[in-house]
Amino acid sequence: MAPIKRKSGPTNESFIRTEPPGTNEQRPSKRARQEKSAGKPPKPADVEFSVAPREKGTNLSRGGEEDTAFPRGGASLLTPLEHKQIQIDATRDVLFEQQGTLDAETTLDDGNPRTLTQSTPGKHKKSSRKGKEKFNRPESEAEKVRIEGLNYKRLVPGSVVLGQVYQINTDDIALALPNNLIGYVPITSISDGLTERIERLAVLEDQKDVENDEHTGDIDLEAMFSIGQYLRGYVVSTSEAIENKPAEKGKRRIELSLRPLQANTGLSLKDLVPYSTVMASISSVEDHGLIMDLGLNGHGVRGFMSSRELPHDVTISNAKEGAVYLCMITGLSSNGKTIKLTGDVQKFASLKKSNYLAEAPTVDAFLPGTAVEFLVTDVTHTGLAGKVMGMLNVTADLMHSGVTASVGQTFEKKYKLGDKVKGRITCTFPASESLKVGISLLDHVISLAPQQTQQNGQYRQPLDVLPLSTIVEEVTVKRVESGVGLFVDVGVKRVPGFVHISRITDGKIEVLSESSGAYQPGSVHRGRIIGYNSIDGVFLVSLEQKTLDQAFLRVEDLNIGEVVKGKVEKLVVNAAGVGGLLVNLSEGITGLVSEMHMADVSLLHPEKKFREGMKVVARVLSTDPGKRKIRLTLKKTLVNSEAAPLKSYSEITPGMQSPGTIVNILPAGAVVQFYGTIRGFLPVSEMSEAFIKDPAQHFRVGQVVNVHVLSVYPEGAKLTVSCKDPSAFGLAQQNALKDLKIGERVSATVQEKSNDDITVALSPSNLRAILPVGHLTDGSSGKSRALLKIIRVGQVLHDLVVLDRFEQKHLIVLTNKPSLLEAAKNQSLLRDFEDVKEDKVVHGFVKNITLSAVFVQFGGGLTGLLPKTRLPNEALRLPDFGLQRLQSITTRIVSVDHGARRFLLSAEEVKASGELVPETGSVTGPDQALSNPVDQTIKFIGDLVPGRLTSARVISVKETQINVQLADNIQGRVDVSQVFDSWEDIKDRKRPLRNFASKQVIPVRVLGVHDARNHRFLPISHRIGRTFVFELSAKPSHQTDVAQTVLTLHEVKKGSSWIAYVNNVREDCLWVNLSPNIRGRIGALDISDDVTLLQNLDANFPVGSAIRVRVIGVNISDNRLDLSARSAQATEELTIQTLSKGMVLLGRVTKVTNRQIMVQLSDGISGPINLTDLTDDYSEANPAIYAKNEIVRVCVSDVDIPYKRLRLSTRPSRVLNSSLSVKDPEIISISQLNVNDVVRGFIKNVADNGIFVNLGGDITAYVRVSDLSDSYLKDWKSFFQVDQLVKGKVIQLDAPTNHLQLSLKASIIDKNYIAPLNFNDLKVGQIVTGKIRKVEDFGVFIVIDGSSNVSGLCHRSEMAESKVDDVKSLYHEGDVVKTVILKLDPEKRRISFGLKASYLDNGSDSEDEEDDNSEIATGAMLEDDQSDSADSEGEALDPTNIASLATEEDKMSQASDELRAEFLAPDVKAVNVGGFDWTASILDDLDQQSNDDLGGENHVQKKKRRKPTIQVDRTGELDVDGPQSVSDFERLLLGRPDSSRLWIEYMAFQMKLSELASARAVAERALRTINVREETEKMNVWVALLNLENAYGNDETVEEVFKRACQYNDAQEIHERLTSIYIQSGKLSKADDLFQILVKKFSQSPAVWYNYAHFLHQEFSSPDRARALLPRAIQSLPSYAHLNLTIKFAALEFHSPNGSPERGRTMFEGLLSTFPKRLDIWNQLLDLEVQQGDQGIIRGIFERVVKTKGLKPKGAKALFRRWGDWEEKHGNAKTQERVRANAEEWVRSAVEKKALNGPGDDTV
Repeated sequence: MAPIKRKSGPTNESFIRTEPPGTNEQRPSKRARQEKSAGKPPKPADVEFSVAPREKGTNLSRGGEEDTAFPRGGASLLTPLEHKQIQIDATRDVLFEQQGTLDAETTLDDGNPRTLTQSTPGKHKKSSRKGKEKFNRPESEAEKVRIEGLNYKRLVPGSVVLGQVYQINTDDIALALPNNLIGYVPITSISDGLTERIERLAVLEDQKDVENDEHTGDIDLEAMFSIGQYLRGYVVSTSEAIENKPAEKGKRRIELSLRPLQANTGLSLKDLVPYSTVMASISSVEDHGLIMDLGLNGHGVRGFMSSRELPHDVTISNAKEGAVYLCMITGLSSNGKTIKLTGDVQKFASLKKSNYLAEAPTVDAFLPGTAVEFLVTDVTHTGLAGKVMGMLNVTADLMHSGVTASVGQTFEKKYKLGDKVKGRITCTFPASESLKVGISLLDHVISLAPQQTQQNGQYRQPLDVLPLSTIVEEVTVKRVESGVGLFVDVGVKRVPGFVHISRITDGKIEVLSESSGAYQPGSVHRGRIIGYNSIDGVFLVSLEQKTLDQAFLRVEDLNIGEVVKGKVEKLVVNAAGVGGLLVNLSEGITGLVSEMHMADVSLLHPEKKFREGMKVVARVLSTDPGKRKIRLTLKKTLVNSEAAPLKSYSEITPGMQSPGTIVNILPAGAVVQFYGTIRGFLPVSEMSEAFIKDPAQHFRVGQVVNVHVLSVYPEGAKLTVSCKDPSAFGLAQQNALKDLKIGERVSATVQEKSNDDITVALSPSNLRAILPVGHLTDGSSGKSRALLKIIRVGQVLHDLVVLDRFEQKHLIVLTNKPSLLEAAKNQSLLRDFEDVKEDKVVHGFVKNITLSAVFVQFGGGLTGLLPKTRLPNEALRLPDFGLQRLQSITTRIVSVDHGARRFLLSAEEVKASGELVPETGSVTGPDQALSNPVDQTIKFIGDLVPGRLTSARVISVKETQINVQLADNIQGRVDVSQVFDSWEDIKDRKRPLRNFASKQVIPVRVLGVHDARNHRFLPISHRIGRTFVFELSAKPSHQTDVAQTVLTLHEVKKGSSWIAYVNNVREDCLWVNLSPNIRGRIGALDISDDVTLLQNLDANFPVGSAIRVRVIGVNISDNRLDLSARSAQATEELTIQTLSKGMVLLGRVTKVTNRQIMVQLSDGISGPINLTDLTDDYSEANPAIYAKNEIVRVCVSDVDIPYKRLRLSTRPSRVLNSSLSVKDPEIISISQLNVNDVVRGFIKNVADNGIFVNLGGDITAYVRVSDLSDSYLKDWKSFFQVDQLVKGKVIQLDAPTNHLQLSLKASIIDKNYIAPLNFNDLKVGQIVTGKIRKVEDFGVFIVIDGSSNVSGLCHRSEMAESKVDDVKSLYHEGDVVKTVILKLDPEKRRISFGLKASYLDNGSDSEDEEDDNSEIATGAMLEDDQSDSADSEGEALDPTNIASLATEEDKMSQASDELRAEFLAPDVKAVNVGGFDWTASILDDLDQQSNDDLGGENHVQKKKRRKPTIQVDRTGELDVDGPQSVSDFERLLLGRPDSSRLWIEYMAFQMKLSELASARAVAERALRTINVREETEKMNVWVALLNLENAYGNDETVEEVFKRACQYNDAQEIHERLTSIYIQSGKLSKADDLFQILVKKFSQSPAVWYNYAHFLHQEFSSPDRARALLPRAIQSLPSYAHLNLTIKFAALEFHSPNGSPERGRTMFEGLLSTFPKRLDIWNQLLDLEVQQGDQGIIRGIFERVVKTKGLKPKGAKALFRRWGDWEEKHGNAKTQERVRANAEEWVRSAVEKKALNGPGDDTV
């Protein structure tokens, strides 16, 4: 056997050691022992089996150590005879368990004895006694390998494990792992190729181009993996690794990676030998095979899998890039760079062909998935152990040994020591101290096939025979494992069951014996299947009675539509109240009842009906096993329904009935939710037999409706339902409806009456029809109403005319108009367009009235246009031309347009010829008699002239008017302004009209007419109107014969006083009436002098209340009247000139921000109130307490008249009483301050060199970084934010320059300041807390809390009682720890810490735990909640103070040099990184240095480095921080004058300083400076300038820059850039105006038209205007551009949210009718329809295009391939077969055509 070497194996002692792990002693490598028998030749003394020490986290071999054990060149130092003898001796040692001792030393090449690990002398002496005791043990005890199964504890990050795919999700796949573990592989951890595809798709989505990408749906994990597929995974993390603490039950999660780079971890080029397995991903698909990625980066090695070696379900055509497979190496190419692979499991998983790895250059080749043959070295009752090649330990646990369910068969009987057994590696144990792998002897794992069972002679999956949650009546115990559980027979051949000891009984089981008790072999019990692990091949069974009694174990056990019982577990409370219920159905199974499904009716207080623990009966609406979600309903109509639930579209047939819940109401209908994902559409026409205009008025969301199915489309998941009774419209009625003709006279029986129509049943067909009330007579609506009262239900109406019918809606419209009846008798009624003839007099009725025309309708829905120019002159003066809807009218046809199917009508000629004219019976005339007038002296309506005194009877009293009746048929109103003569007459100012009562008769005076339709007052009576009432006055002064004039706005003068009445209350004003026709506005600040009344305008000034006002402004041209209710002195007009400091005024809050509030004093004056002006105590400053439109009292603090700016204050000391106490005085001048004054202020800005604090007014103080805190702040900006309140002391003041500097250090501000700890305050043995600031391989650096950045080192030897191999896995930067000071070195100012638990627990030893180092973390780590109070690490440097910078760097340099001198070995040099070593890190090669080296005197102290000289390098600062000042920008512009980016950054910098003029000047400089050849750079500056003016300028400045830019640049591009700027800034109207200019100026550019249409669709939400652009564009553009532009416009209809896909389809149909052979148009239409997702439409297009005449074979092939691919994703086997049939039919017809036309035909 060839010698073996490992590249990244365990250390020597873990490889050679044979006793159980747990000790920390190191052992020497094994050396050949001298045989004591005289007859045996001695082994060569110089032969030794040593393996390079393993280092965690690296896979690199150490060359020097390999050369000692394995000489280069492949030659061996031993003769073949010596090799053979060594093999014989090794076998004998295993078989006879010879005892002996191992030498503690290994002879090196120089002949000096020395251990393999470089221990220090002290360490070696300390462990020598234990080593002797250990070496004196019997070899049989020492060499036994612990047999362990895989579990969460042993599965650590870095483990490699074999798994089997058992579930494929959208974003991950789940692998079944050995011993009933489950691992999850995210989609981003499958392969690098797949991750790149995902990133490309993400980029496309960001660019909004993903809808145009045909490969969007390619990432389908179900197409890349199959259930039962074996894969090798790399453990990335477990719940323990993430939380760094034991995971809570039910929250454990194992995350795996299939990336070859990780799954093949440890493999090198040498390890790629035949029969070894690798994980490989497809990097490219070639014609003859697949190029595979093995993850061996840097070696230039790749794999190749021939098409004959593919997995049985994979072909070249369906292979996906990025897919991964477990492959076996079959060979290498001649150059060794190509690895030949096979993925056919049936070939390489068969061990009969010796497809197992027998020899390998290193043990790294033995990874999970590899088949091996091993020698059995140990057999126990829990499993067996063995060795591969005599070096690698393998173990098979109880579950994977193959004897779990055998009666009487044990490991000892089945396996003997020395047997050679074949198996397959399943996992690695990187946490174990000895190199060890797990192995499986199960047949299905060895053959890499799914476990199967036989039933009725057929092989089936175990779960198909015995599904989960099944109750098995007879579970027979086959094997008892004490302390573990039972292996049982569940009646499935070849598949055993396992009952864990915790699942045997409900209570705790004390004894589990094989010879006695209720569970001994052969006993039969009742059990339930609770799980199945496919790789273990074992059913998981529970014998617990509670599990047997449990209704449901999984979400999958619930059937949709099933009625279940449960208990209310919790009431879900949201912001609106109770939002749902959580109902517990079984242990671990909880469903949600949404608020909609709590009851049939809406519950106002659900908490009163439901309480926790209450039992309920529910029905399952839907389940989602993947997300463990269950939706339930408690609606009685659904729970008690006996109808079959609609659960699948494929099972639904027309005519089925079922209740459903309305989930959405649309204008066209409602969406009804059934069970699962089934939804149906309920059209508005199917909601009721009666006409429904607005469904929201008749139905509500959450309502249960009983519907029947009208139609179903399973492929498109579409369902249409109806609420109508299906039996109400049978086949006979359908035929009767078809036979009914327009104009036919029928008889009908009245069945129902309503205000708008009459529902009748036709005789004898019993068809239901409607007769609108307006169609009862030719007369007025009053006559129709009167006739409606006469008609009774059950009455038979004769001679009704069928006016229209709608077959789909089963709707018939009738008419009883005599004119239409006569026309129907004379056959002159228009029924369709063929009856329309010019000069024909026709009878119809008014359908609609517009401002310019009247639409007249005839029979069959035929409609003509009657322009107002064709109406009589007297009708033009009437409202609505004297017509009303449904009114009869006779007209004459004057013109007919047969192409557009339109015709015009005229009513003038009809009147002249004496025909019937429009009736105006509803128009009131002056001779109309009054019915029962209140004033008996008035007989006719003509008597009510303006000025007439009469009486009226009060009908009702409103807030602003009194409704009266002059007669039974004449109404009037008295406005509240026409009731009182003086202010004193008003008794109740809030309700002036409360003294009037109904039926009271009051004297009134006629003023005019009030138009009730338009709510206008008409002083001149319009006697021909129909909707008017008389405007009256009840003022006592008007009840005389003295003539009264109507008040007009011209008579209202400024300064005059009036009584006004509130008409409308707004947030910022009151609208009041002085008279019925004079309306004015009172601003919020002018309503009252009493501020308390302004807080609630609705309550204090209700509608109708009276207010005394004065006129402060009249604008007759704009019809505007401004009023004020304040005193004359208070209403003086405020201007910026009349304001002065100290004035106290009322203001209205207009804007509230976190920094200030804006207050409006008058219409043109507003000012801010900053944080420093809000209150006298800055701690109480909170702008959020103010609300918009709130009225506040403010004091003017400062007025800047030239710049028209002012500053306001709400300080109580300014607006209330100046003697109030002031905690933070108002600072308006720097002269108020002195050095050493302590002040408070708010941070105004946080800059790189410090912060700026606003102390009040315009006074701003500067705080350097070095003056921010006494403590060291690493990221100091995170401690300060804008508007933060800070306290500081003035340390520098310069009044002439207005310069003020503060310090925020507590040591300067606070007299009782306690200084932080320093080195001299510390003592040995002192326990302190600190934060880790640096983690290295040799230890951690800790900063002591509350100190002046005092830090020290804790070496890894002082971290725990046991050895710490990986420090970085235990501690991280920022961790808070409790530590003890072990050593202080005052000379070098060094501190040594200890983190051992014994130090903190007074020397008590921590308990050793098996296979973990938890005591390391628990002995030193603090609780998580203490981390918030720890000081942040880092260092604050002031870049403006060079001296402080040098001092800090000198200190760090000295500390760094001292740390190097302390920890570096004398023979190792520090790495020179070209500067200071701020991290104090050392070389990784010093891992093995022990703690005793720290005090050695033999180490040479490293020479201190010379302190660097600090120089001011402004260029370096610019490179690192960028330009920070004007001088910085100017310096950079000298070197890059043509850089538009730098110029734009300069502009932005100026805008940060609020220097708009300077920013404009910079832009102008840039335009002058940039070279004329740099057109792009100049364009960038122009665009930036346009952006600047758009954001901060006005329309004039934007227009000026825009015109200049068009002169110097491409005008079209500038127009387009400005439109983009307008769109981005939300100025859509301006963008629309500019687009209109664009299409006029650049009409020859198709892009301009398309961009405008896109804007109208997407941004402006005006699709009609966008559609109108296409005809204009076609007229302007050349003919060759028409097609592409039309296609783009059609595509907009699909993409736009405001578009109509149906319109887009119509446009495409028009194009295809012209260009039927253009496959590019067909393909574009297909792309758009695929995005819409309507499968029926997509299939229809495919069928049409393949039937296109003249289709070429090449195009047909591509179309059929695309059709087939689409059906493979969205169709089923039937539809796919249909595609193949169509393709065969096309080929057959093409061949026949070619044979018919001769060889010259190229269609095939």
